[in-house]
Amino acid sequence: MSMPTNGNATANPPQPNAGVPQLSCLAQYVKDLSFENPNAPRSLQQTEPPQISVQVNVTAKPVADTDVEVELKLEGKAEVGGTLMFGFELTFAGVFRILNVPQEQVQPIMMIECPRILFPFAREIVATSVRNGGYPPLLLDPIDFVSLYQQRLQAAQQAQA
Repeated sequence: MSMPTNGNATANPPQPNAGVPQLSCLAQYVKDLSFENPNAPRSLQQTEPPQISVQVNVTAKPVADTDVEVELKLEGKAEVGGTLMFGFELTFAGVFRILNVPQEQVQPIMMIECPRILFPFAREIVATSVRNGGYPPLLLDPIDFVSLYQQRLQAAQQAQA
């Protein structure tokens, strides 16, 4: 069966995903990267396992009505006997488009799902940087972004009280 047209049959094509919640990664990139190896080559000869500490921070800021930039910041260092072997700082970011999501769910998506998408890429950058510094690659353990988000909410609630 043919339908009559007025010469503009595609003026309002149907949207197959209209109303369906969507999260799209539009871009991801290294925003800042620093690797310090201040005691090389002496530190490369250490036989004692280092103490490794890593801190994680997630921030988000809007860049358009439906787009947000999420930054995953990883800072870490390895020390033996109080001597720094290496240190790194990485800010890995992504621009995400969030569509058809209730407003009360946008914040958890930005602070949990977006960094979960970014983390494997940031982990590889850290591992490669440490390896290029002369050490075995540092393979960061997976991060529980749900717990990190919940801790952040609790801290904010305690600060208000």
